[in-house]
Amino acid sequence: MAQITPISFPDTAWLLVATALVLMMTPALGFFYGGMVRTKNALNTLMMSFSALGFVGIAWAFFGYSVAFGSASKWCGGADFMFLRNVGVDAAANQTIPHVLFFAYQGTFAIITAALISGAIVERMRFGPYVAFITLWSLLVYAPVAHWVWGGGWIAKLGALDFAGGTVVHVNAAAAALVCALVVGSRKDYARQAILPQNVPFTLLGAGLLWLGWFGFNAGSALAANGIAALAFTNTMLAPIATLVVWTMLDLTRSGKATAIGAATAIVVGLVAITPAAGFIGPRAALVVGAIAAFPSYFALLFRPRTRLDDSLDVVAAHGVGGIVGALLTGVFARTNWNPNGADGAIAGNWRQVGIQAIAVLATLIYSAVGTAVLLRLISAVTSLRATPHDEGVGLDFAEHGEEAYSRGEGAILLLERRGE
Repeated sequence: MAQITPISFPDTAWLLVATALVLMMTPALGFFYGGMVRTKNALNTLMMSFSALGFVGIAWAFFGYSVAFGSASKWCGGADFMFLRNVGVDAAANQTIPHVLFFAYQGTFAIITAALISGAIVERMRFGPYVAFITLWSLLVYAPVAHWVWGGGWIAKLGALDFAGGTVVHVNAAAAALVCALVVGSRKDYARQAILPQNVPFTLLGAGLLWLGWFGFNAGSALAANGIAALAFTNTMLAPIATLVVWTMLDLTRSGKATAIGAATAIVVGLVAITPAAGFIGPRAALVVGAIAAFPSYFALLFRPRTRLDDSLDVVAAHGVGGIVGALLTGVFARTNWNPNGADGAIAGNWRQVGIQAIAVLATLIYSAVGTAVLLRLISAVTSLRATPHDEGVGLDFAEHGEEAYSRGEGAILLLERRGE
């Protein structure tokens, strides 16, 4: 008879808090993104995040959790937990928290990962196809990658380290965002006129709430109230601090002005970079990771406008580049004296770990990109992905939702004028 692991009340209490914190990150992302778009698309951008709470959440409950954490094979989970079968209040396997709480905690990761993609296609992708895409993507792309890394799949067996989602969340979402931006195409005003953020305080508010929620994201991934959680918590505080300082200095050196959008972006880049390493490296290394991560993301963000890629809110530069840097640096700075369940990295003489991290990154990039392209092709065969030029001009707030973030009637007036009414 299998022995049942006893429930730990401190661990359960911490994971209840962590789950709520991570769930809050999706609305926070909506404000982070919503502040950077134009007024006529602010509500639509918020809805792209909020809709993930519902559609991705229910997909996770019915199928996604089982695909990610079922036990079928090294490639994909089976039907063990479909429709929440066998998910009860007893402890999950090898854990000290209720199984139902582990399901809920992991669900918050699936939700925000899908929502991250929206930053690349705001202001021009239709809402219905977007919702269909993120729902299918969470099942067919996110859940298998989560199984590879956290569900006992082939990347886990390879020995790759990803404490809280450098590959599973950030590299995965960024690869999808890149393909989405290329397939949907650029905004009709892109590179023709200045596209300015409508509410920078919203973006700063979103960044601050994301940072708060990220303590649950990273420290909660210890799945216990213990020293590893405390380590991840501290590293989640320190890395963005270093990124913010370096980013601000880069801004001041380049233009003589420290921008608020730059500060908000720096915080997110630092958080992204520390995510895979949070429970595997020491606090001093976390400061180094945060400082290093600022450089490639900063210059990637500067380079992108020189290309034809309209990654509206720079998901690739922040989450893609930041996630790759963080994943590789985990292979450099990881030490088993901080976490005996991890591995030593290059700084301790194990250069092989860097190669393992690179394989995990490359596999995630390829699978996510190909899976995204296939899903978009299938959806586009049924309905148009992109808003019409007319609706894009009016703004997706009114065109897609019949509402406006700021009630001045401009969308309705423009729509009626163009219809000749």
